Amino acid sequence: MIRLLFSLLSLALAASAFAELPSDIYKSVLRIEVATQTPDYKTPWSAGRFSGAIGTGFIIGKNKILTNAHVVSNSRRTLITVYGSPKKYTAKVDFIAHDCDLALLSIENFSDLDNFPKFEFGEVPSLESQVRVIGYPVGGERLSVTRGVVSRIDFQPYSHSRADSHLVVQIDAAINPGNSGGPVVQDGKVVGVAFQGLRQADNTGYIIPTPVIRRFLKDVEDGHYDQYADLGLSEFPLYNPAMRKAFGLPDDGKGVLVTNVIPTSSCDGILKPGDILISLDGQAVDSAGMINIAGENVNLNEICERKFADDKVAVRFLRDGAVNDVDVVLKPLLWSRMYAVQYEKNPRYQVFAGLVFQPLDTNLFATAKFDDITLRRLYGDYVPKGLFKEHKDIVVLTRVESDPVTSQLGDFTGFAVDKINGVQVHDLAQAHELLYPKEAPEFFVIDLIGADRPVIIPSAKVAEANDRVMKNYGIDRLENLED
Repeated sequence: MIRLLFSLLSLALAASAFAELPSDIYKSVLRIEVATQTPDYKTPWSAGRFSGAIGTGFIIGKNKILTNAHVVSNSRRTLITVYGSPKKYTAKVDFIAHDCDLALLSIENFSDLDNFPKFEFGEVPSLESQVRVIGYPVGGERLSVTRGVVSRIDFQPYSHSRADSHLVVQIDAAINPGNSGGPVVQDGKVVGVAFQGLRQADNTGYIIPTPVIRRFLKDVEDGHYDQYADLGLSEFPLYNPAMRKAFGLPDDGKGVLVTNVIPTSSCDGILKPGDILISLDGQAVDSAGMINIAGENVNLNEICERKFADDKVAVRFLRDGAVNDVDVVLKPLLWSRMYAVQYEKNPRYQVFAGLVFQPLDTNLFATAKFDDITLRRLYGDYVPKGLFKEHKDIVVLTRVESDPVTSQLGDFTGFAVDKINGVQVHDLAQAHELLYPKEAPEFFVIDLIGADRPVIIPSAKVAEANDRVMKNYGIDRLENLED
């Protein structure tokens, strides 16, 4: 009896939730099952860890299913189930954007779903308005509908990449595992995609609003997804009256200090540290680095959110007391992906006589938890100080496999490579060429940044050491130089 009452209550809630929508729209909210394989950066030659996950997607067009990138990241098999049907459809990822956590899927045979309703998009919901989250969260197999009130509109980090921030809408409804990728509906239209929750608080979830979704869909129209464009600057708030006076600014709460301009970025050669940013595209920048868009105060970087590479931003700034107006042409900051978690990529590595070399990135950094202060500084300075101009890769000695040739070398792990036989190392491919030259020197001398002495390997023992290490540690390839 209790189970029957619960089922009736669930159906009543679902019917109420969809009263504003076509009666069969729930068919277009799909359950996604994914088998994943996560690369192992600790032993980069291994296949990695297999696991599974559940998420939600919804139909937005003919054979177009929108979901989160994190639902289908590193997928090896993706299956889609329609509500109320046991049939599973094989799906593939057509486009994936890890920087804004969105993906577009299709299935092999869409004919069964061809007559299903397609969700349409609305605008950013206003504060205190009510929305409905539809999906397949943990706790049951059936479709779930929850209500929430919009409590905040902000510019915040997206947890999937750990390196990107975009517009988000906060609601007072939990976004649980399985909800990810589901539509958030208001007035019969989708106003966002459920994508992450807040562990430190109860009933707090975040949705990706429609400006971010529309930008993603517009971007992939040419058959390829491009990264977000970026101004490439860092700013510091100008609250302090004494600081404002030192810069010759009135105490009017306007203007923010430019503290760094990333080399090769959109603003490189135009702005410089010490400039005061006054407005972007005619929108005043306040002393907290905020601008007003559509009646909401958001971070100044939001001005780039709805633009693409080669678009322009009108920048007004103050330098030495003079007002300057320039147009900045936007471009992606490709090197910033150093700080983003990578997906769908196999780890790059080089094994040499038991020494394992890998390029530094966030995946490796999170796995190895390096404690060498010099290496940590190289990681932190890679983009802000433009280290990428000379070093495509920061090559790191990450492992020393036990072998007679590598005896007593374990203390050298976690150091960045400076030179091999006197030649400065700029990337992993070059390191490979230096370690496996056509004519080998008598010794390979590997200088590590911060180490008290170089690592020296006799060239005559390299081949035998490689054979032993491959056999003893199950290594089928000595290198993978490509992603």
